[in-house]
Amino acid sequence: MFQNNKELHFGLGILMVSTVILSVVGFCFSSVCGSLVMVACMVTMGVYCATEYYRYRQLQKLSHDLDTLLAAGTPLPIRGYAEGELSILANQIQKITIQLSESAEASQSDRLYLADSLADISHQLRTPLTAMNLTATMLRDPNLPSEKRIALARDLQSLLSRTDWLVESLLKLSKLDAGTVTLAKEPVAVSELIHRAASAIAIPMDLRNQQLVVNCTQEQFVGDLIWTSEALGNILKNCMEHTPDGGSITVTALETALYTQLEVTDTGSGFQPEDLPHLFERFYRGSNASQTSYGIGLALARTVIVSQNGTVQAMNTPSGAKFVIKFYKQVI
Repeated sequence: MFQNNKELHFGLGILMVSTVILSVVGFCFSSVCGSLVMVACMVTMGVYCATEYYRYRQLQKLSHDLDTLLAAGTPLPIRGYAEGELSILANQIQKITIQLSESAEASQSDRLYLADSLADISHQLRTPLTAMNLTATMLRDPNLPSEKRIALARDLQSLLSRTDWLVESLLKLSKLDAGTVTLAKEPVAVSELIHRAASAIAIPMDLRNQQLVVNCTQEQFVGDLIWTSEALGNILKNCMEHTPDGGSITVTALETALYTQLEVTDTGSGFQPEDLPHLFERFYRGSNASQTSYGIGLALARTVIVSQNGTVQAMNTPSGAKFVIKFYKQVI
């Protein structure tokens, strides 16, 4: 263990030279003095060698522990080292191995999540793409009646619109997840927010003879108008799809010292109790979901709202469903 240790050889060389010099000086005074000096130097050399031997045995043990840790592939406790520089080194190595292990686990979790997400996205896209392929095949029939051709073309346009919305929503979610979106922090008037969010569903609501009731005055909050209108629009769209013809959707705003609240209620059938805990999960389709639902709108809404220090909850009322959105004025 000491054969190739230049540091030890240098130290022993210094001690030996010092021993010779001090012994000669001691013998110049008397033989007794020289003998005592020589014995003291020899004892010092012995203590030095013993200390170095113990230190390098500890380094050997630490090296063995690291080899065991690398072979196991998981963090193992590095213990049995006395206080001192070696103990500090062992503790730092232990911390690094734990951090590396946690990073590896997080990376594995991210890979699994990505694989599951890609599988879900593939499944969601396969259905409209299959329908579009079938519709396009039918449209190629030269003997197809004009009425049927017009109907198929209308269905194809609808499928294309739904697929475009799905892709756009998935891209928005991906940007939010990756942290590449910088949400604005500007005063947002709730009245303007509701107007922008409702404009996208104004025509479908009119065709269904549904009414939108807005109860707000001067309420506002700090956030991103465009992204929040996207989130609120998805919630309004969900209410519209589950409200029967002739029904109504009501949006009520409230501002307190702690938060600004938006309450969205409809006169629909509400949610099934088993669906409530999962409504904001990606690709989750509730029991009452329509055939055109992808289970992505509410997930996107929740991501946008939470990213702005907000919360969103869904619940049932005696008259239908209710969403409660809160934008807090400060972190609590």
